[in-house]
Amino acid sequence: MFDLYDSQRAMRGMRKAAMQRGVVAILDVGSSKMACLVLRFDGTSGSFEAEGVGSMAGQAGFRVIGAATTRSRGVKFGEITAMGETERAIRTVLQQAQKMANIRVDHVIACFSGAEPRSYGLTGAIDLQGQIVTEQDISQVLAACDVPDYGHGREVLHAQPVNFALDHRSGLGDPRGQLGNRLSTDLHMLTVDAAVVQNLAHCVKRCDMELAGVASSAYVSGISALVEDEQELGAACIDLGGGSTSISIFMKKHMIYADAVRMGGEHVTGDISMGLSVPHATAERIKTFYGGVVATGMDDREMIDIGGDTGDWEHDRRSVSRAELIGIMRPRVEEILEEVRERLDAAGFDHMPSQQIVLTGGGSQIPGLDGLASRILGQQVRLGRPLRVHGLPQAATGPGFASAVGMCLFAAHPQDEWWDFELPVDRSSARTFKRAVRWFKENW
Repeated sequence: MFDLYDSQRAMRGMRKAAMQRGVVAILDVGSSKMACLVLRFDGTSGSFEAEGVGSMAGQAGFRVIGAATTRSRGVKFGEITAMGETERAIRTVLQQAQKMANIRVDHVIACFSGAEPRSYGLTGAIDLQGQIVTEQDISQVLAACDVPDYGHGREVLHAQPVNFALDHRSGLGDPRGQLGNRLSTDLHMLTVDAAVVQNLAHCVKRCDMELAGVASSAYVSGISALVEDEQELGAACIDLGGGSTSISIFMKKHMIYADAVRMGGEHVTGDISMGLSVPHATAERIKTFYGGVVATGMDDREMIDIGGDTGDWEHDRRSVSRAELIGIMRPRVEEILEEVRERLDAAGFDHMPSQQIVLTGGGSQIPGLDGLASRILGQQVRLGRPLRVHGLPQAATGPGFASAVGMCLFAAHPQDEWWDFELPVDRSSARTFKRAVRWFKENW
């Protein structure tokens, strides 16, 4: 834990250096595509003074000046499986984006899905004896959080204070400067498989870049696809990617839970490929142009020419009805959504005051998905596109870019993590486990 604490602090320092230089690359390492955006910071509000909890690492206005995507290679379930192939894909997309931006970039901030994320809700408290809350008190109350034994081979990816309470006043965003006797905090901690982060860091290094930050796709997709009210009142973001589906729950503008299902759009394509005995590329094309999950009477009559390249003319001129295609796609999409439902139930999502669900990611574009999702997940479902950011090309404004755009916002306006504070060395090693979402039932 101490190693990662130090490396996260080091990356925060690099991010600061990159922003002072004025450019940074954003890299979204997905199972079906790699996306890279080059950001230029204008320094309008790029001071690195503390500006209240939630923006302590400094904010800045930015503009996208380069963008590129390439087909992902060597990545399955959001995790690197073939280092050489992934390195080539990352190198390609970084070079294309830098060429468009016409500038050399040294620092990259990356996000990834998968890695078996696990959420923990931690609490900590200290006595103040009626003193004014200082920066040091914030450090001490974060250090007082009981950290669970999260297992060998795991690392902390995010550790964010999501709520402060001073005496009997809860829901404070920034308690500094206020008087009180007892300061307590709720911290959301997300751990991931350490090897996945190490492989990504190694891959970026091999591309002659400095890694200036890492984030979970579940988190950054939520930042970009949920509107402000949804982040405040409570909502879940479901990012349907190629190899995995990320889940994040937000409340009071903070992520309070994250998880991932190891299935996505690629699995639907695989089912079509097997069901129709066509190559993977053909299955992907059929899914994109004719796919859906809700059949109507018309779909029995709408025939799709699936073609082929076997050289056997009779075999290559086959066609199937759209109803048959939907019959292949729907069970897998239902399976993914049922898994998502299980994770939301385990997180206690049904206890939240608002139960809005936002679907995003490339897989969310399947026609009829929102209707099917509202039947399986609950009534309040909408399709979400990422926020508009300055300079973003039209081609990068679709739901498939939710995590890439979220990474831009994460780079420019990072929320506090516990490594942004000078934590006392004698941090508590108590091993108590707390439910991830327990505290908001008590506080809201």
